[in-house]
Amino acid sequence: MCGIVAYVGPKEAYPILVKGLKRLEYRGYDSAGIALYNEGINIYKKKGKVANLEEFIGDQSVVGQIGIGHTRWATHGKPDDTNAHPHYSGNGDLAIIHNGIIENYAPLKEALINEGHTFHTETDTEVLIHLIEELQKRDNLSIEEATRIALTKVIGAFAIVVMDKKDPGKLVAARKASPLVIGIGDNEFYIASDATPIVEHTNQVVYLKNEEIAVLTDKGEFSLKTIANIDQTPFVQELDLKIEELEKGGYDYFMLKEIHEQPKTIADGMRGRLSAEEGWIRLGGIHEYENKIINANRLIFVACGTSWHSGMIAEYLIEELARINVEVEYASEFRYRNPILSENDVVIAISQSGETADTLAALEMAKEKGALTYGVVNVVGSSIARITDAGSYIHAGPEIGVASTKAFTGQVTLLTMMALSLAHKKGMIPKSEFSRILAEFENIPAKIEQLLQSCDSQCQKIAEQIADANNALYLGRGINFPVALEGALKLKEISYIHAEGYPAAEMKHGPIALIDENMPVIVTATNMGSYEKIVSNVQEVKARKGKVIAIVFEGEQEIKKMADYTIEIPKTEDMFTPLLTVIPLQLLSYYIALIRGCNVDQPRNLAKSVTVE
Repeated sequence: MCGIVAYVGPKEAYPILVKGLKRLEYRGYDSAGIALYNEGINIYKKKGKVANLEEFIGDQSVVGQIGIGHTRWATHGKPDDTNAHPHYSGNGDLAIIHNGIIENYAPLKEALINEGHTFHTETDTEVLIHLIEELQKRDNLSIEEATRIALTKVIGAFAIVVMDKKDPGKLVAARKASPLVIGIGDNEFYIASDATPIVEHTNQVVYLKNEEIAVLTDKGEFSLKTIANIDQTPFVQELDLKIEELEKGGYDYFMLKEIHEQPKTIADGMRGRLSAEEGWIRLGGIHEYENKIINANRLIFVACGTSWHSGMIAEYLIEELARINVEVEYASEFRYRNPILSENDVVIAISQSGETADTLAALEMAKEKGALTYGVVNVVGSSIARITDAGSYIHAGPEIGVASTKAFTGQVTLLTMMALSLAHKKGMIPKSEFSRILAEFENIPAKIEQLLQSCDSQCQKIAEQIADANNALYLGRGINFPVALEGALKLKEISYIHAEGYPAAEMKHGPIALIDENMPVIVTATNMGSYEKIVSNVQEVKARKGKVIAIVFEGEQEIKKMADYTIEIPKTEDMFTPLLTVIPLQLLSYYIALIRGCNVDQPRNLAKSVTVE
């Protein structure tokens, strides 16, 4: 949600800011703006895309070597030119960009109005910059000290960058709960919400920790302290990110590129972690706590959205293979319901970005109650990676499309390895059987490559037949029920068709009332243990004139005779089918959205990472 980019140094800031904002478009936003210093602070902002901002700026002067830029996802105040960031202070000397929410903005605003301040926007952010101005003026403070003290008075989440025309060679950046990373160049600094705007300029970065404030100057000076005024030493890391990973690579959309990257990203997630020939799985993050996890009272997965679906698949796998009690919780519900937790529980957080606000809050609560915490994330150096006791990266590389594809299969791959490892350590799988299962697991990337080649054009043709539908139903049994949920979510996210995922056995408990000739029903029919039940589900749908799209194993004949369309996947173990059955669901959603003229990579109202409630 929202995106920050800023620069201070010897170069012209405008091209850096605009390109950085375009790199951040995937996060989701509804307006964009920049502020540049040139004998004063000049702000340019516009509702809509970064392209609208560029058109608005046109031939206006954009000279300046220090500047801040922002893409806004509206919270307080409607999306329009006025509420777009950056925001001025009342005297026009200061400017700010802000991700997050200031929860106590209303009483602060009332107090500032009583002090004579006038507000021009509906945003909480304008209140914060007025507060900084008031403190600076009242106590004759430097911009960094006024900012620090102001942040001790606010409640909420924030990542901010502030500039001051009276101190023009300086930027002040701070964070709490919202991510912020600083790139270090040659007497220059880059600030951004994540590393994507920074990677083409430098690979030396500092990830700000919670409640840290940084001061950066055009002389190459970098100082860091906590908001409580305790000096800190910046920890510089080398960025493991390649610029080509942020480009479309010849594809029309990032989503399609990322769907086709999955054979590679799944193989990357396995690399060095398993060997079928030698019969082992080694997840570095688990090793130290393996006995505690095996003997845990419960493994509790907390996640949101697509990551929650990954956790549900993990529940099926771990309970079936390792016989460990598993619960899967929406982080947003878990954190507020006062759950019963103890030091004998393990709380496992799943998040692509590693910054999901509800998941972070759930982890903090779990730590307070003494539970072991474990993170499954994609973004190196993210907040979840830093606060958990242990964890594992999925190694999917940057995912730019808002609708998650390769991160989902990366999560499922890692969680499958976790389930197999725990089962093996508990002696639940004989050694010979374990090696056979691992050999099949190692073949999954090649089978996905085969599937992508065989079903891409078929999914396009099916999409043409059902793209006008207003509703869709996804059915799955067992481990493929979460895949049905994921398929329905993808369709909702990018094509705006209402869709629901259901356990196939629940169809007669309500959803069957919706089925008619206009209702496409997508059935995942690969569960050999309940094959006859799935056949019955298909017959029931056809009896009500529903359109059936069935995903089946190669060579399947019975369902093929009944379904309107069938998509065949390579045969594999039931436990690995989610990695295959989800592929055509991703492609169907993509092509349906394309036919409907939707913005596939940046669907309306959605953000890539939900960093505020």
